[in-house]
Amino acid sequence: MSSSNPRQLAFSVLGRVDEGAYADLALDAAFQQEAHLDPRDRGLATELVYGTLRRRGRLDFALAVLCSKPLAKVEPRVLNLLRLGAYQILFLDKVPAPAAVHETVELARQEKLERATGFINGILRNLIRQRQELPWPDAAEPVVYLEKLAAFPHWLARSWVRRFGGAAAVALAEALLQPAPFTVRVNTLKLPREAFLDELERRGIEARPTAYAPEGVVIGHRGGAALPGDGEGWYQVQDEASMLIAHLLAPKAGEKILDACAAPGGKTTHLCALGNNAVEVLALDLHPQRVRLVTSGADRLGCRGIVARAWDLTTPPEFLVPASFDAVLVDAPCSGLGVLRRNPEIRWRRTAADITRMAEQQRAILANAAPLLKPGGRLLYSVCTLTEEETDGVLSDFLAKRPDFVLEDARESVPPFWGELFGEDGCLRTWLRFDAGMDAFFAARLRRRPL
Repeated sequence: MSSSNPRQLAFSVLGRVDEGAYADLALDAAFQQEAHLDPRDRGLATELVYGTLRRRGRLDFALAVLCSKPLAKVEPRVLNLLRLGAYQILFLDKVPAPAAVHETVELARQEKLERATGFINGILRNLIRQRQELPWPDAAEPVVYLEKLAAFPHWLARSWVRRFGGAAAVALAEALLQPAPFTVRVNTLKLPREAFLDELERRGIEARPTAYAPEGVVIGHRGGAALPGDGEGWYQVQDEASMLIAHLLAPKAGEKILDACAAPGGKTTHLCALGNNAVEVLALDLHPQRVRLVTSGADRLGCRGIVARAWDLTTPPEFLVPASFDAVLVDAPCSGLGVLRRNPEIRWRRTAADITRMAEQQRAILANAAPLLKPGGRLLYSVCTLTEEETDGVLSDFLAKRPDFVLEDARESVPPFWGELFGEDGCLRTWLRFDAGMDAFFAARLRRRPL
């Protein structure tokens, strides 16, 4: 891979995603190998990877119209080259269309796909000529629209249309096709948000406060400049929706808290910050290497009182004393359909069977976490998804089996203007404001009845 060619880097990452890698991890790994890459080239490579993955449905629809054979019969590497070229033609105004064709053909030669250059050149030049006349599906047929233009599998398209209605399903899908903002949580153990914003302004970095989270900052144009305070632990990269979760649990100084599924640790360290470093947090996670992410993140941010341990909470934690925690956070592993902006490849990887399996896993984790909470204590269940099975389904099943728990209206513990993010049942559903630029999260706050 040539470090001077962001298109080649993007092509390599797309190939790894086809093999099962996650786009964010594959791109980070590629950048680590090409640490000297110019910031503008890093930006272009990032745009090409995420843009091509987010818009794969629309790209494949256009290519299928112009291709003389089914896309399923096109060699995968050639198809990725076509997608890269088509994305530049349809979505990148700063790249002249003829230049996009030329660069794609040259990349094919570099990748030893000389035999496909004529095929690629012909389709992409036809796309330039015919892009205004392509018969795009109409949003009036929402299931077809979601399948063809948002790359949803049929089962998921039907599910969203049934649950939200056609227009809302299309609007939500379009919102999750947009690039995610670069958002950080200011580490208030080190400095207030206002001081961080002042430092960003002093360095010429565009930024603004988040709309809901009181510690959040959305970073705009920074011209390749590094953010201040990285080594000092001034901030943690985190989506605004994720920042709301610790606030709903509302940790208090002196409390003992269980973070049942903690890695990579953003919410764990946020609990410490909200508790002013005066809480004890036991952070559990299934994978030892991810537990190390929690501990390293806590060290960087100066969070005290965190003990991290590897444990699969689908198995009862016999080493823990029942009713010994004041609060429990179960930020459960899930289908991840609420973070499609960051992991766009999830949309065509998930199956209906995956949702059923993950909901069962979530029920098991909740069942094993619940006995650890003291009577009168708080349990927060959250997931970064919006399927019925993993949200309302898991919640209602838990409440039916555990009459000693009651669902609370979480709106009572947050600022009134957060109310538009909640359903009438008092559960957080950030997709209700899909125009707010956040990931789609669900959270329910439960209280264990006092004895």
